[in-house]
Amino acid sequence: MIQLNVNGKPQSVDVAADTPLLWVLRDTLGLTGTKYGCGQALCGVCTVHVDGAPMRACVTPVSAVAGRKVTTIETADQSRVGKAVQEAWRKLDVVQCGYCQSGQIMGAIALLSQNRKPTDADIDNALSGNLCRCATYVRIRAAVHLAAKSLA
Repeated sequence: MIQLNVNGKPQSVDVAADTPLLWVLRDTLGLTGTKYGCGQALCGVCTVHVDGAPMRACVTPVSAVAGRKVTTIETADQSRVGKAVQEAWRKLDVVQCGYCQSGQIMGAIALLSQNRKPTDADIDNALSGNLCRCATYVRIRAAVHLAAKSLA
């Protein structure tokens, strides 16, 4: 059994230590907000936070996060920063297909948790590993700026 803390709740999972965190979240714990994209940590769709830092769940063995704090998109709105980011996303109608958005939002939350006044370059750097098939990058950047402004 591997002991996890997911979204503030202790969880015990009976899986192989090398099972990707993504599959534990989705298949074992039923938290389907974190998506599968490429399976190689290249697209950012599977981004979660581990101890507050963004991490790609598709390549992270569950054993690597045992005892650490894992946060998924399901509870992103429980923080002030998360609420601001999600509100900005809605207000600016960022989403098209929506597939990448949980990873984009988790990346934006991580950025704004560390930097409340990001420049375009800061945003581009922080979210560079999060791909959007619909190419809503301009709206994503604008939403990060709007969220930052609301947090000031």
